[in-house]
Amino acid sequence: MNLEAFSDLSPFAAVLFGAVLLFFGRKLFWLFVAVVGFLFGLEFGTQIMVGAEQWVIWLVALVIGLVGALLAVLLQRVAIVLAGAAAGGLFFINLAVAGGMNNTFQLAAFIVGAIVAGVLAALLFGWALIILSAITGASLIAGAFALSPAITALIAVALCILGIIVQARMRHLSADQQPA
Repeated sequence: MNLEAFSDLSPFAAVLFGAVLLFFGRKLFWLFVAVVGFLFGLEFGTQIMVGAEQWVIWLVALVIGLVGALLAVLLQRVAIVLAGAAAGGLFFINLAVAGGMNNTFQLAAFIVGAIVAGVLAALLFGWALIILSAITGASLIAGAFALSPAITALIAVALCILGIIVQARMRHLSADQQPA
């Protein structure tokens, strides 16, 4: 597995969607699910549809993202568990790539990340949205620039922590404004 498909995203789009997810992923959960679905489709579309035209892969990724957004609206919990699994898997692949692991370990990393994040999403719905959207947003932003894998990983971790803090603070502030 590799992340070559992500290099097709414009840095502007990656930073824009990454920032929105990083700071507002819990509030805009349907966008989180749509972006993760798109990224999942983009990554695995290049793996499954080898030799297909690039526009076909993008179309499949877009359809997967739109289906994810629709699921997010209709079946919130199911969509979040699926998006959580995909986000966790993609994040663990990023870590495996940054660590220089081979394709077998990258696949294992995806599976472990998907299981862990899917279970966390099911058990801790609100916090899962915050953490997984921060991870996804941070990964998009850090990956938008041609930096070494180690620097990219450090930036992603720092942004992820910042995103979690900001979203947790916004969650706390909105809870304080609820009538008693």
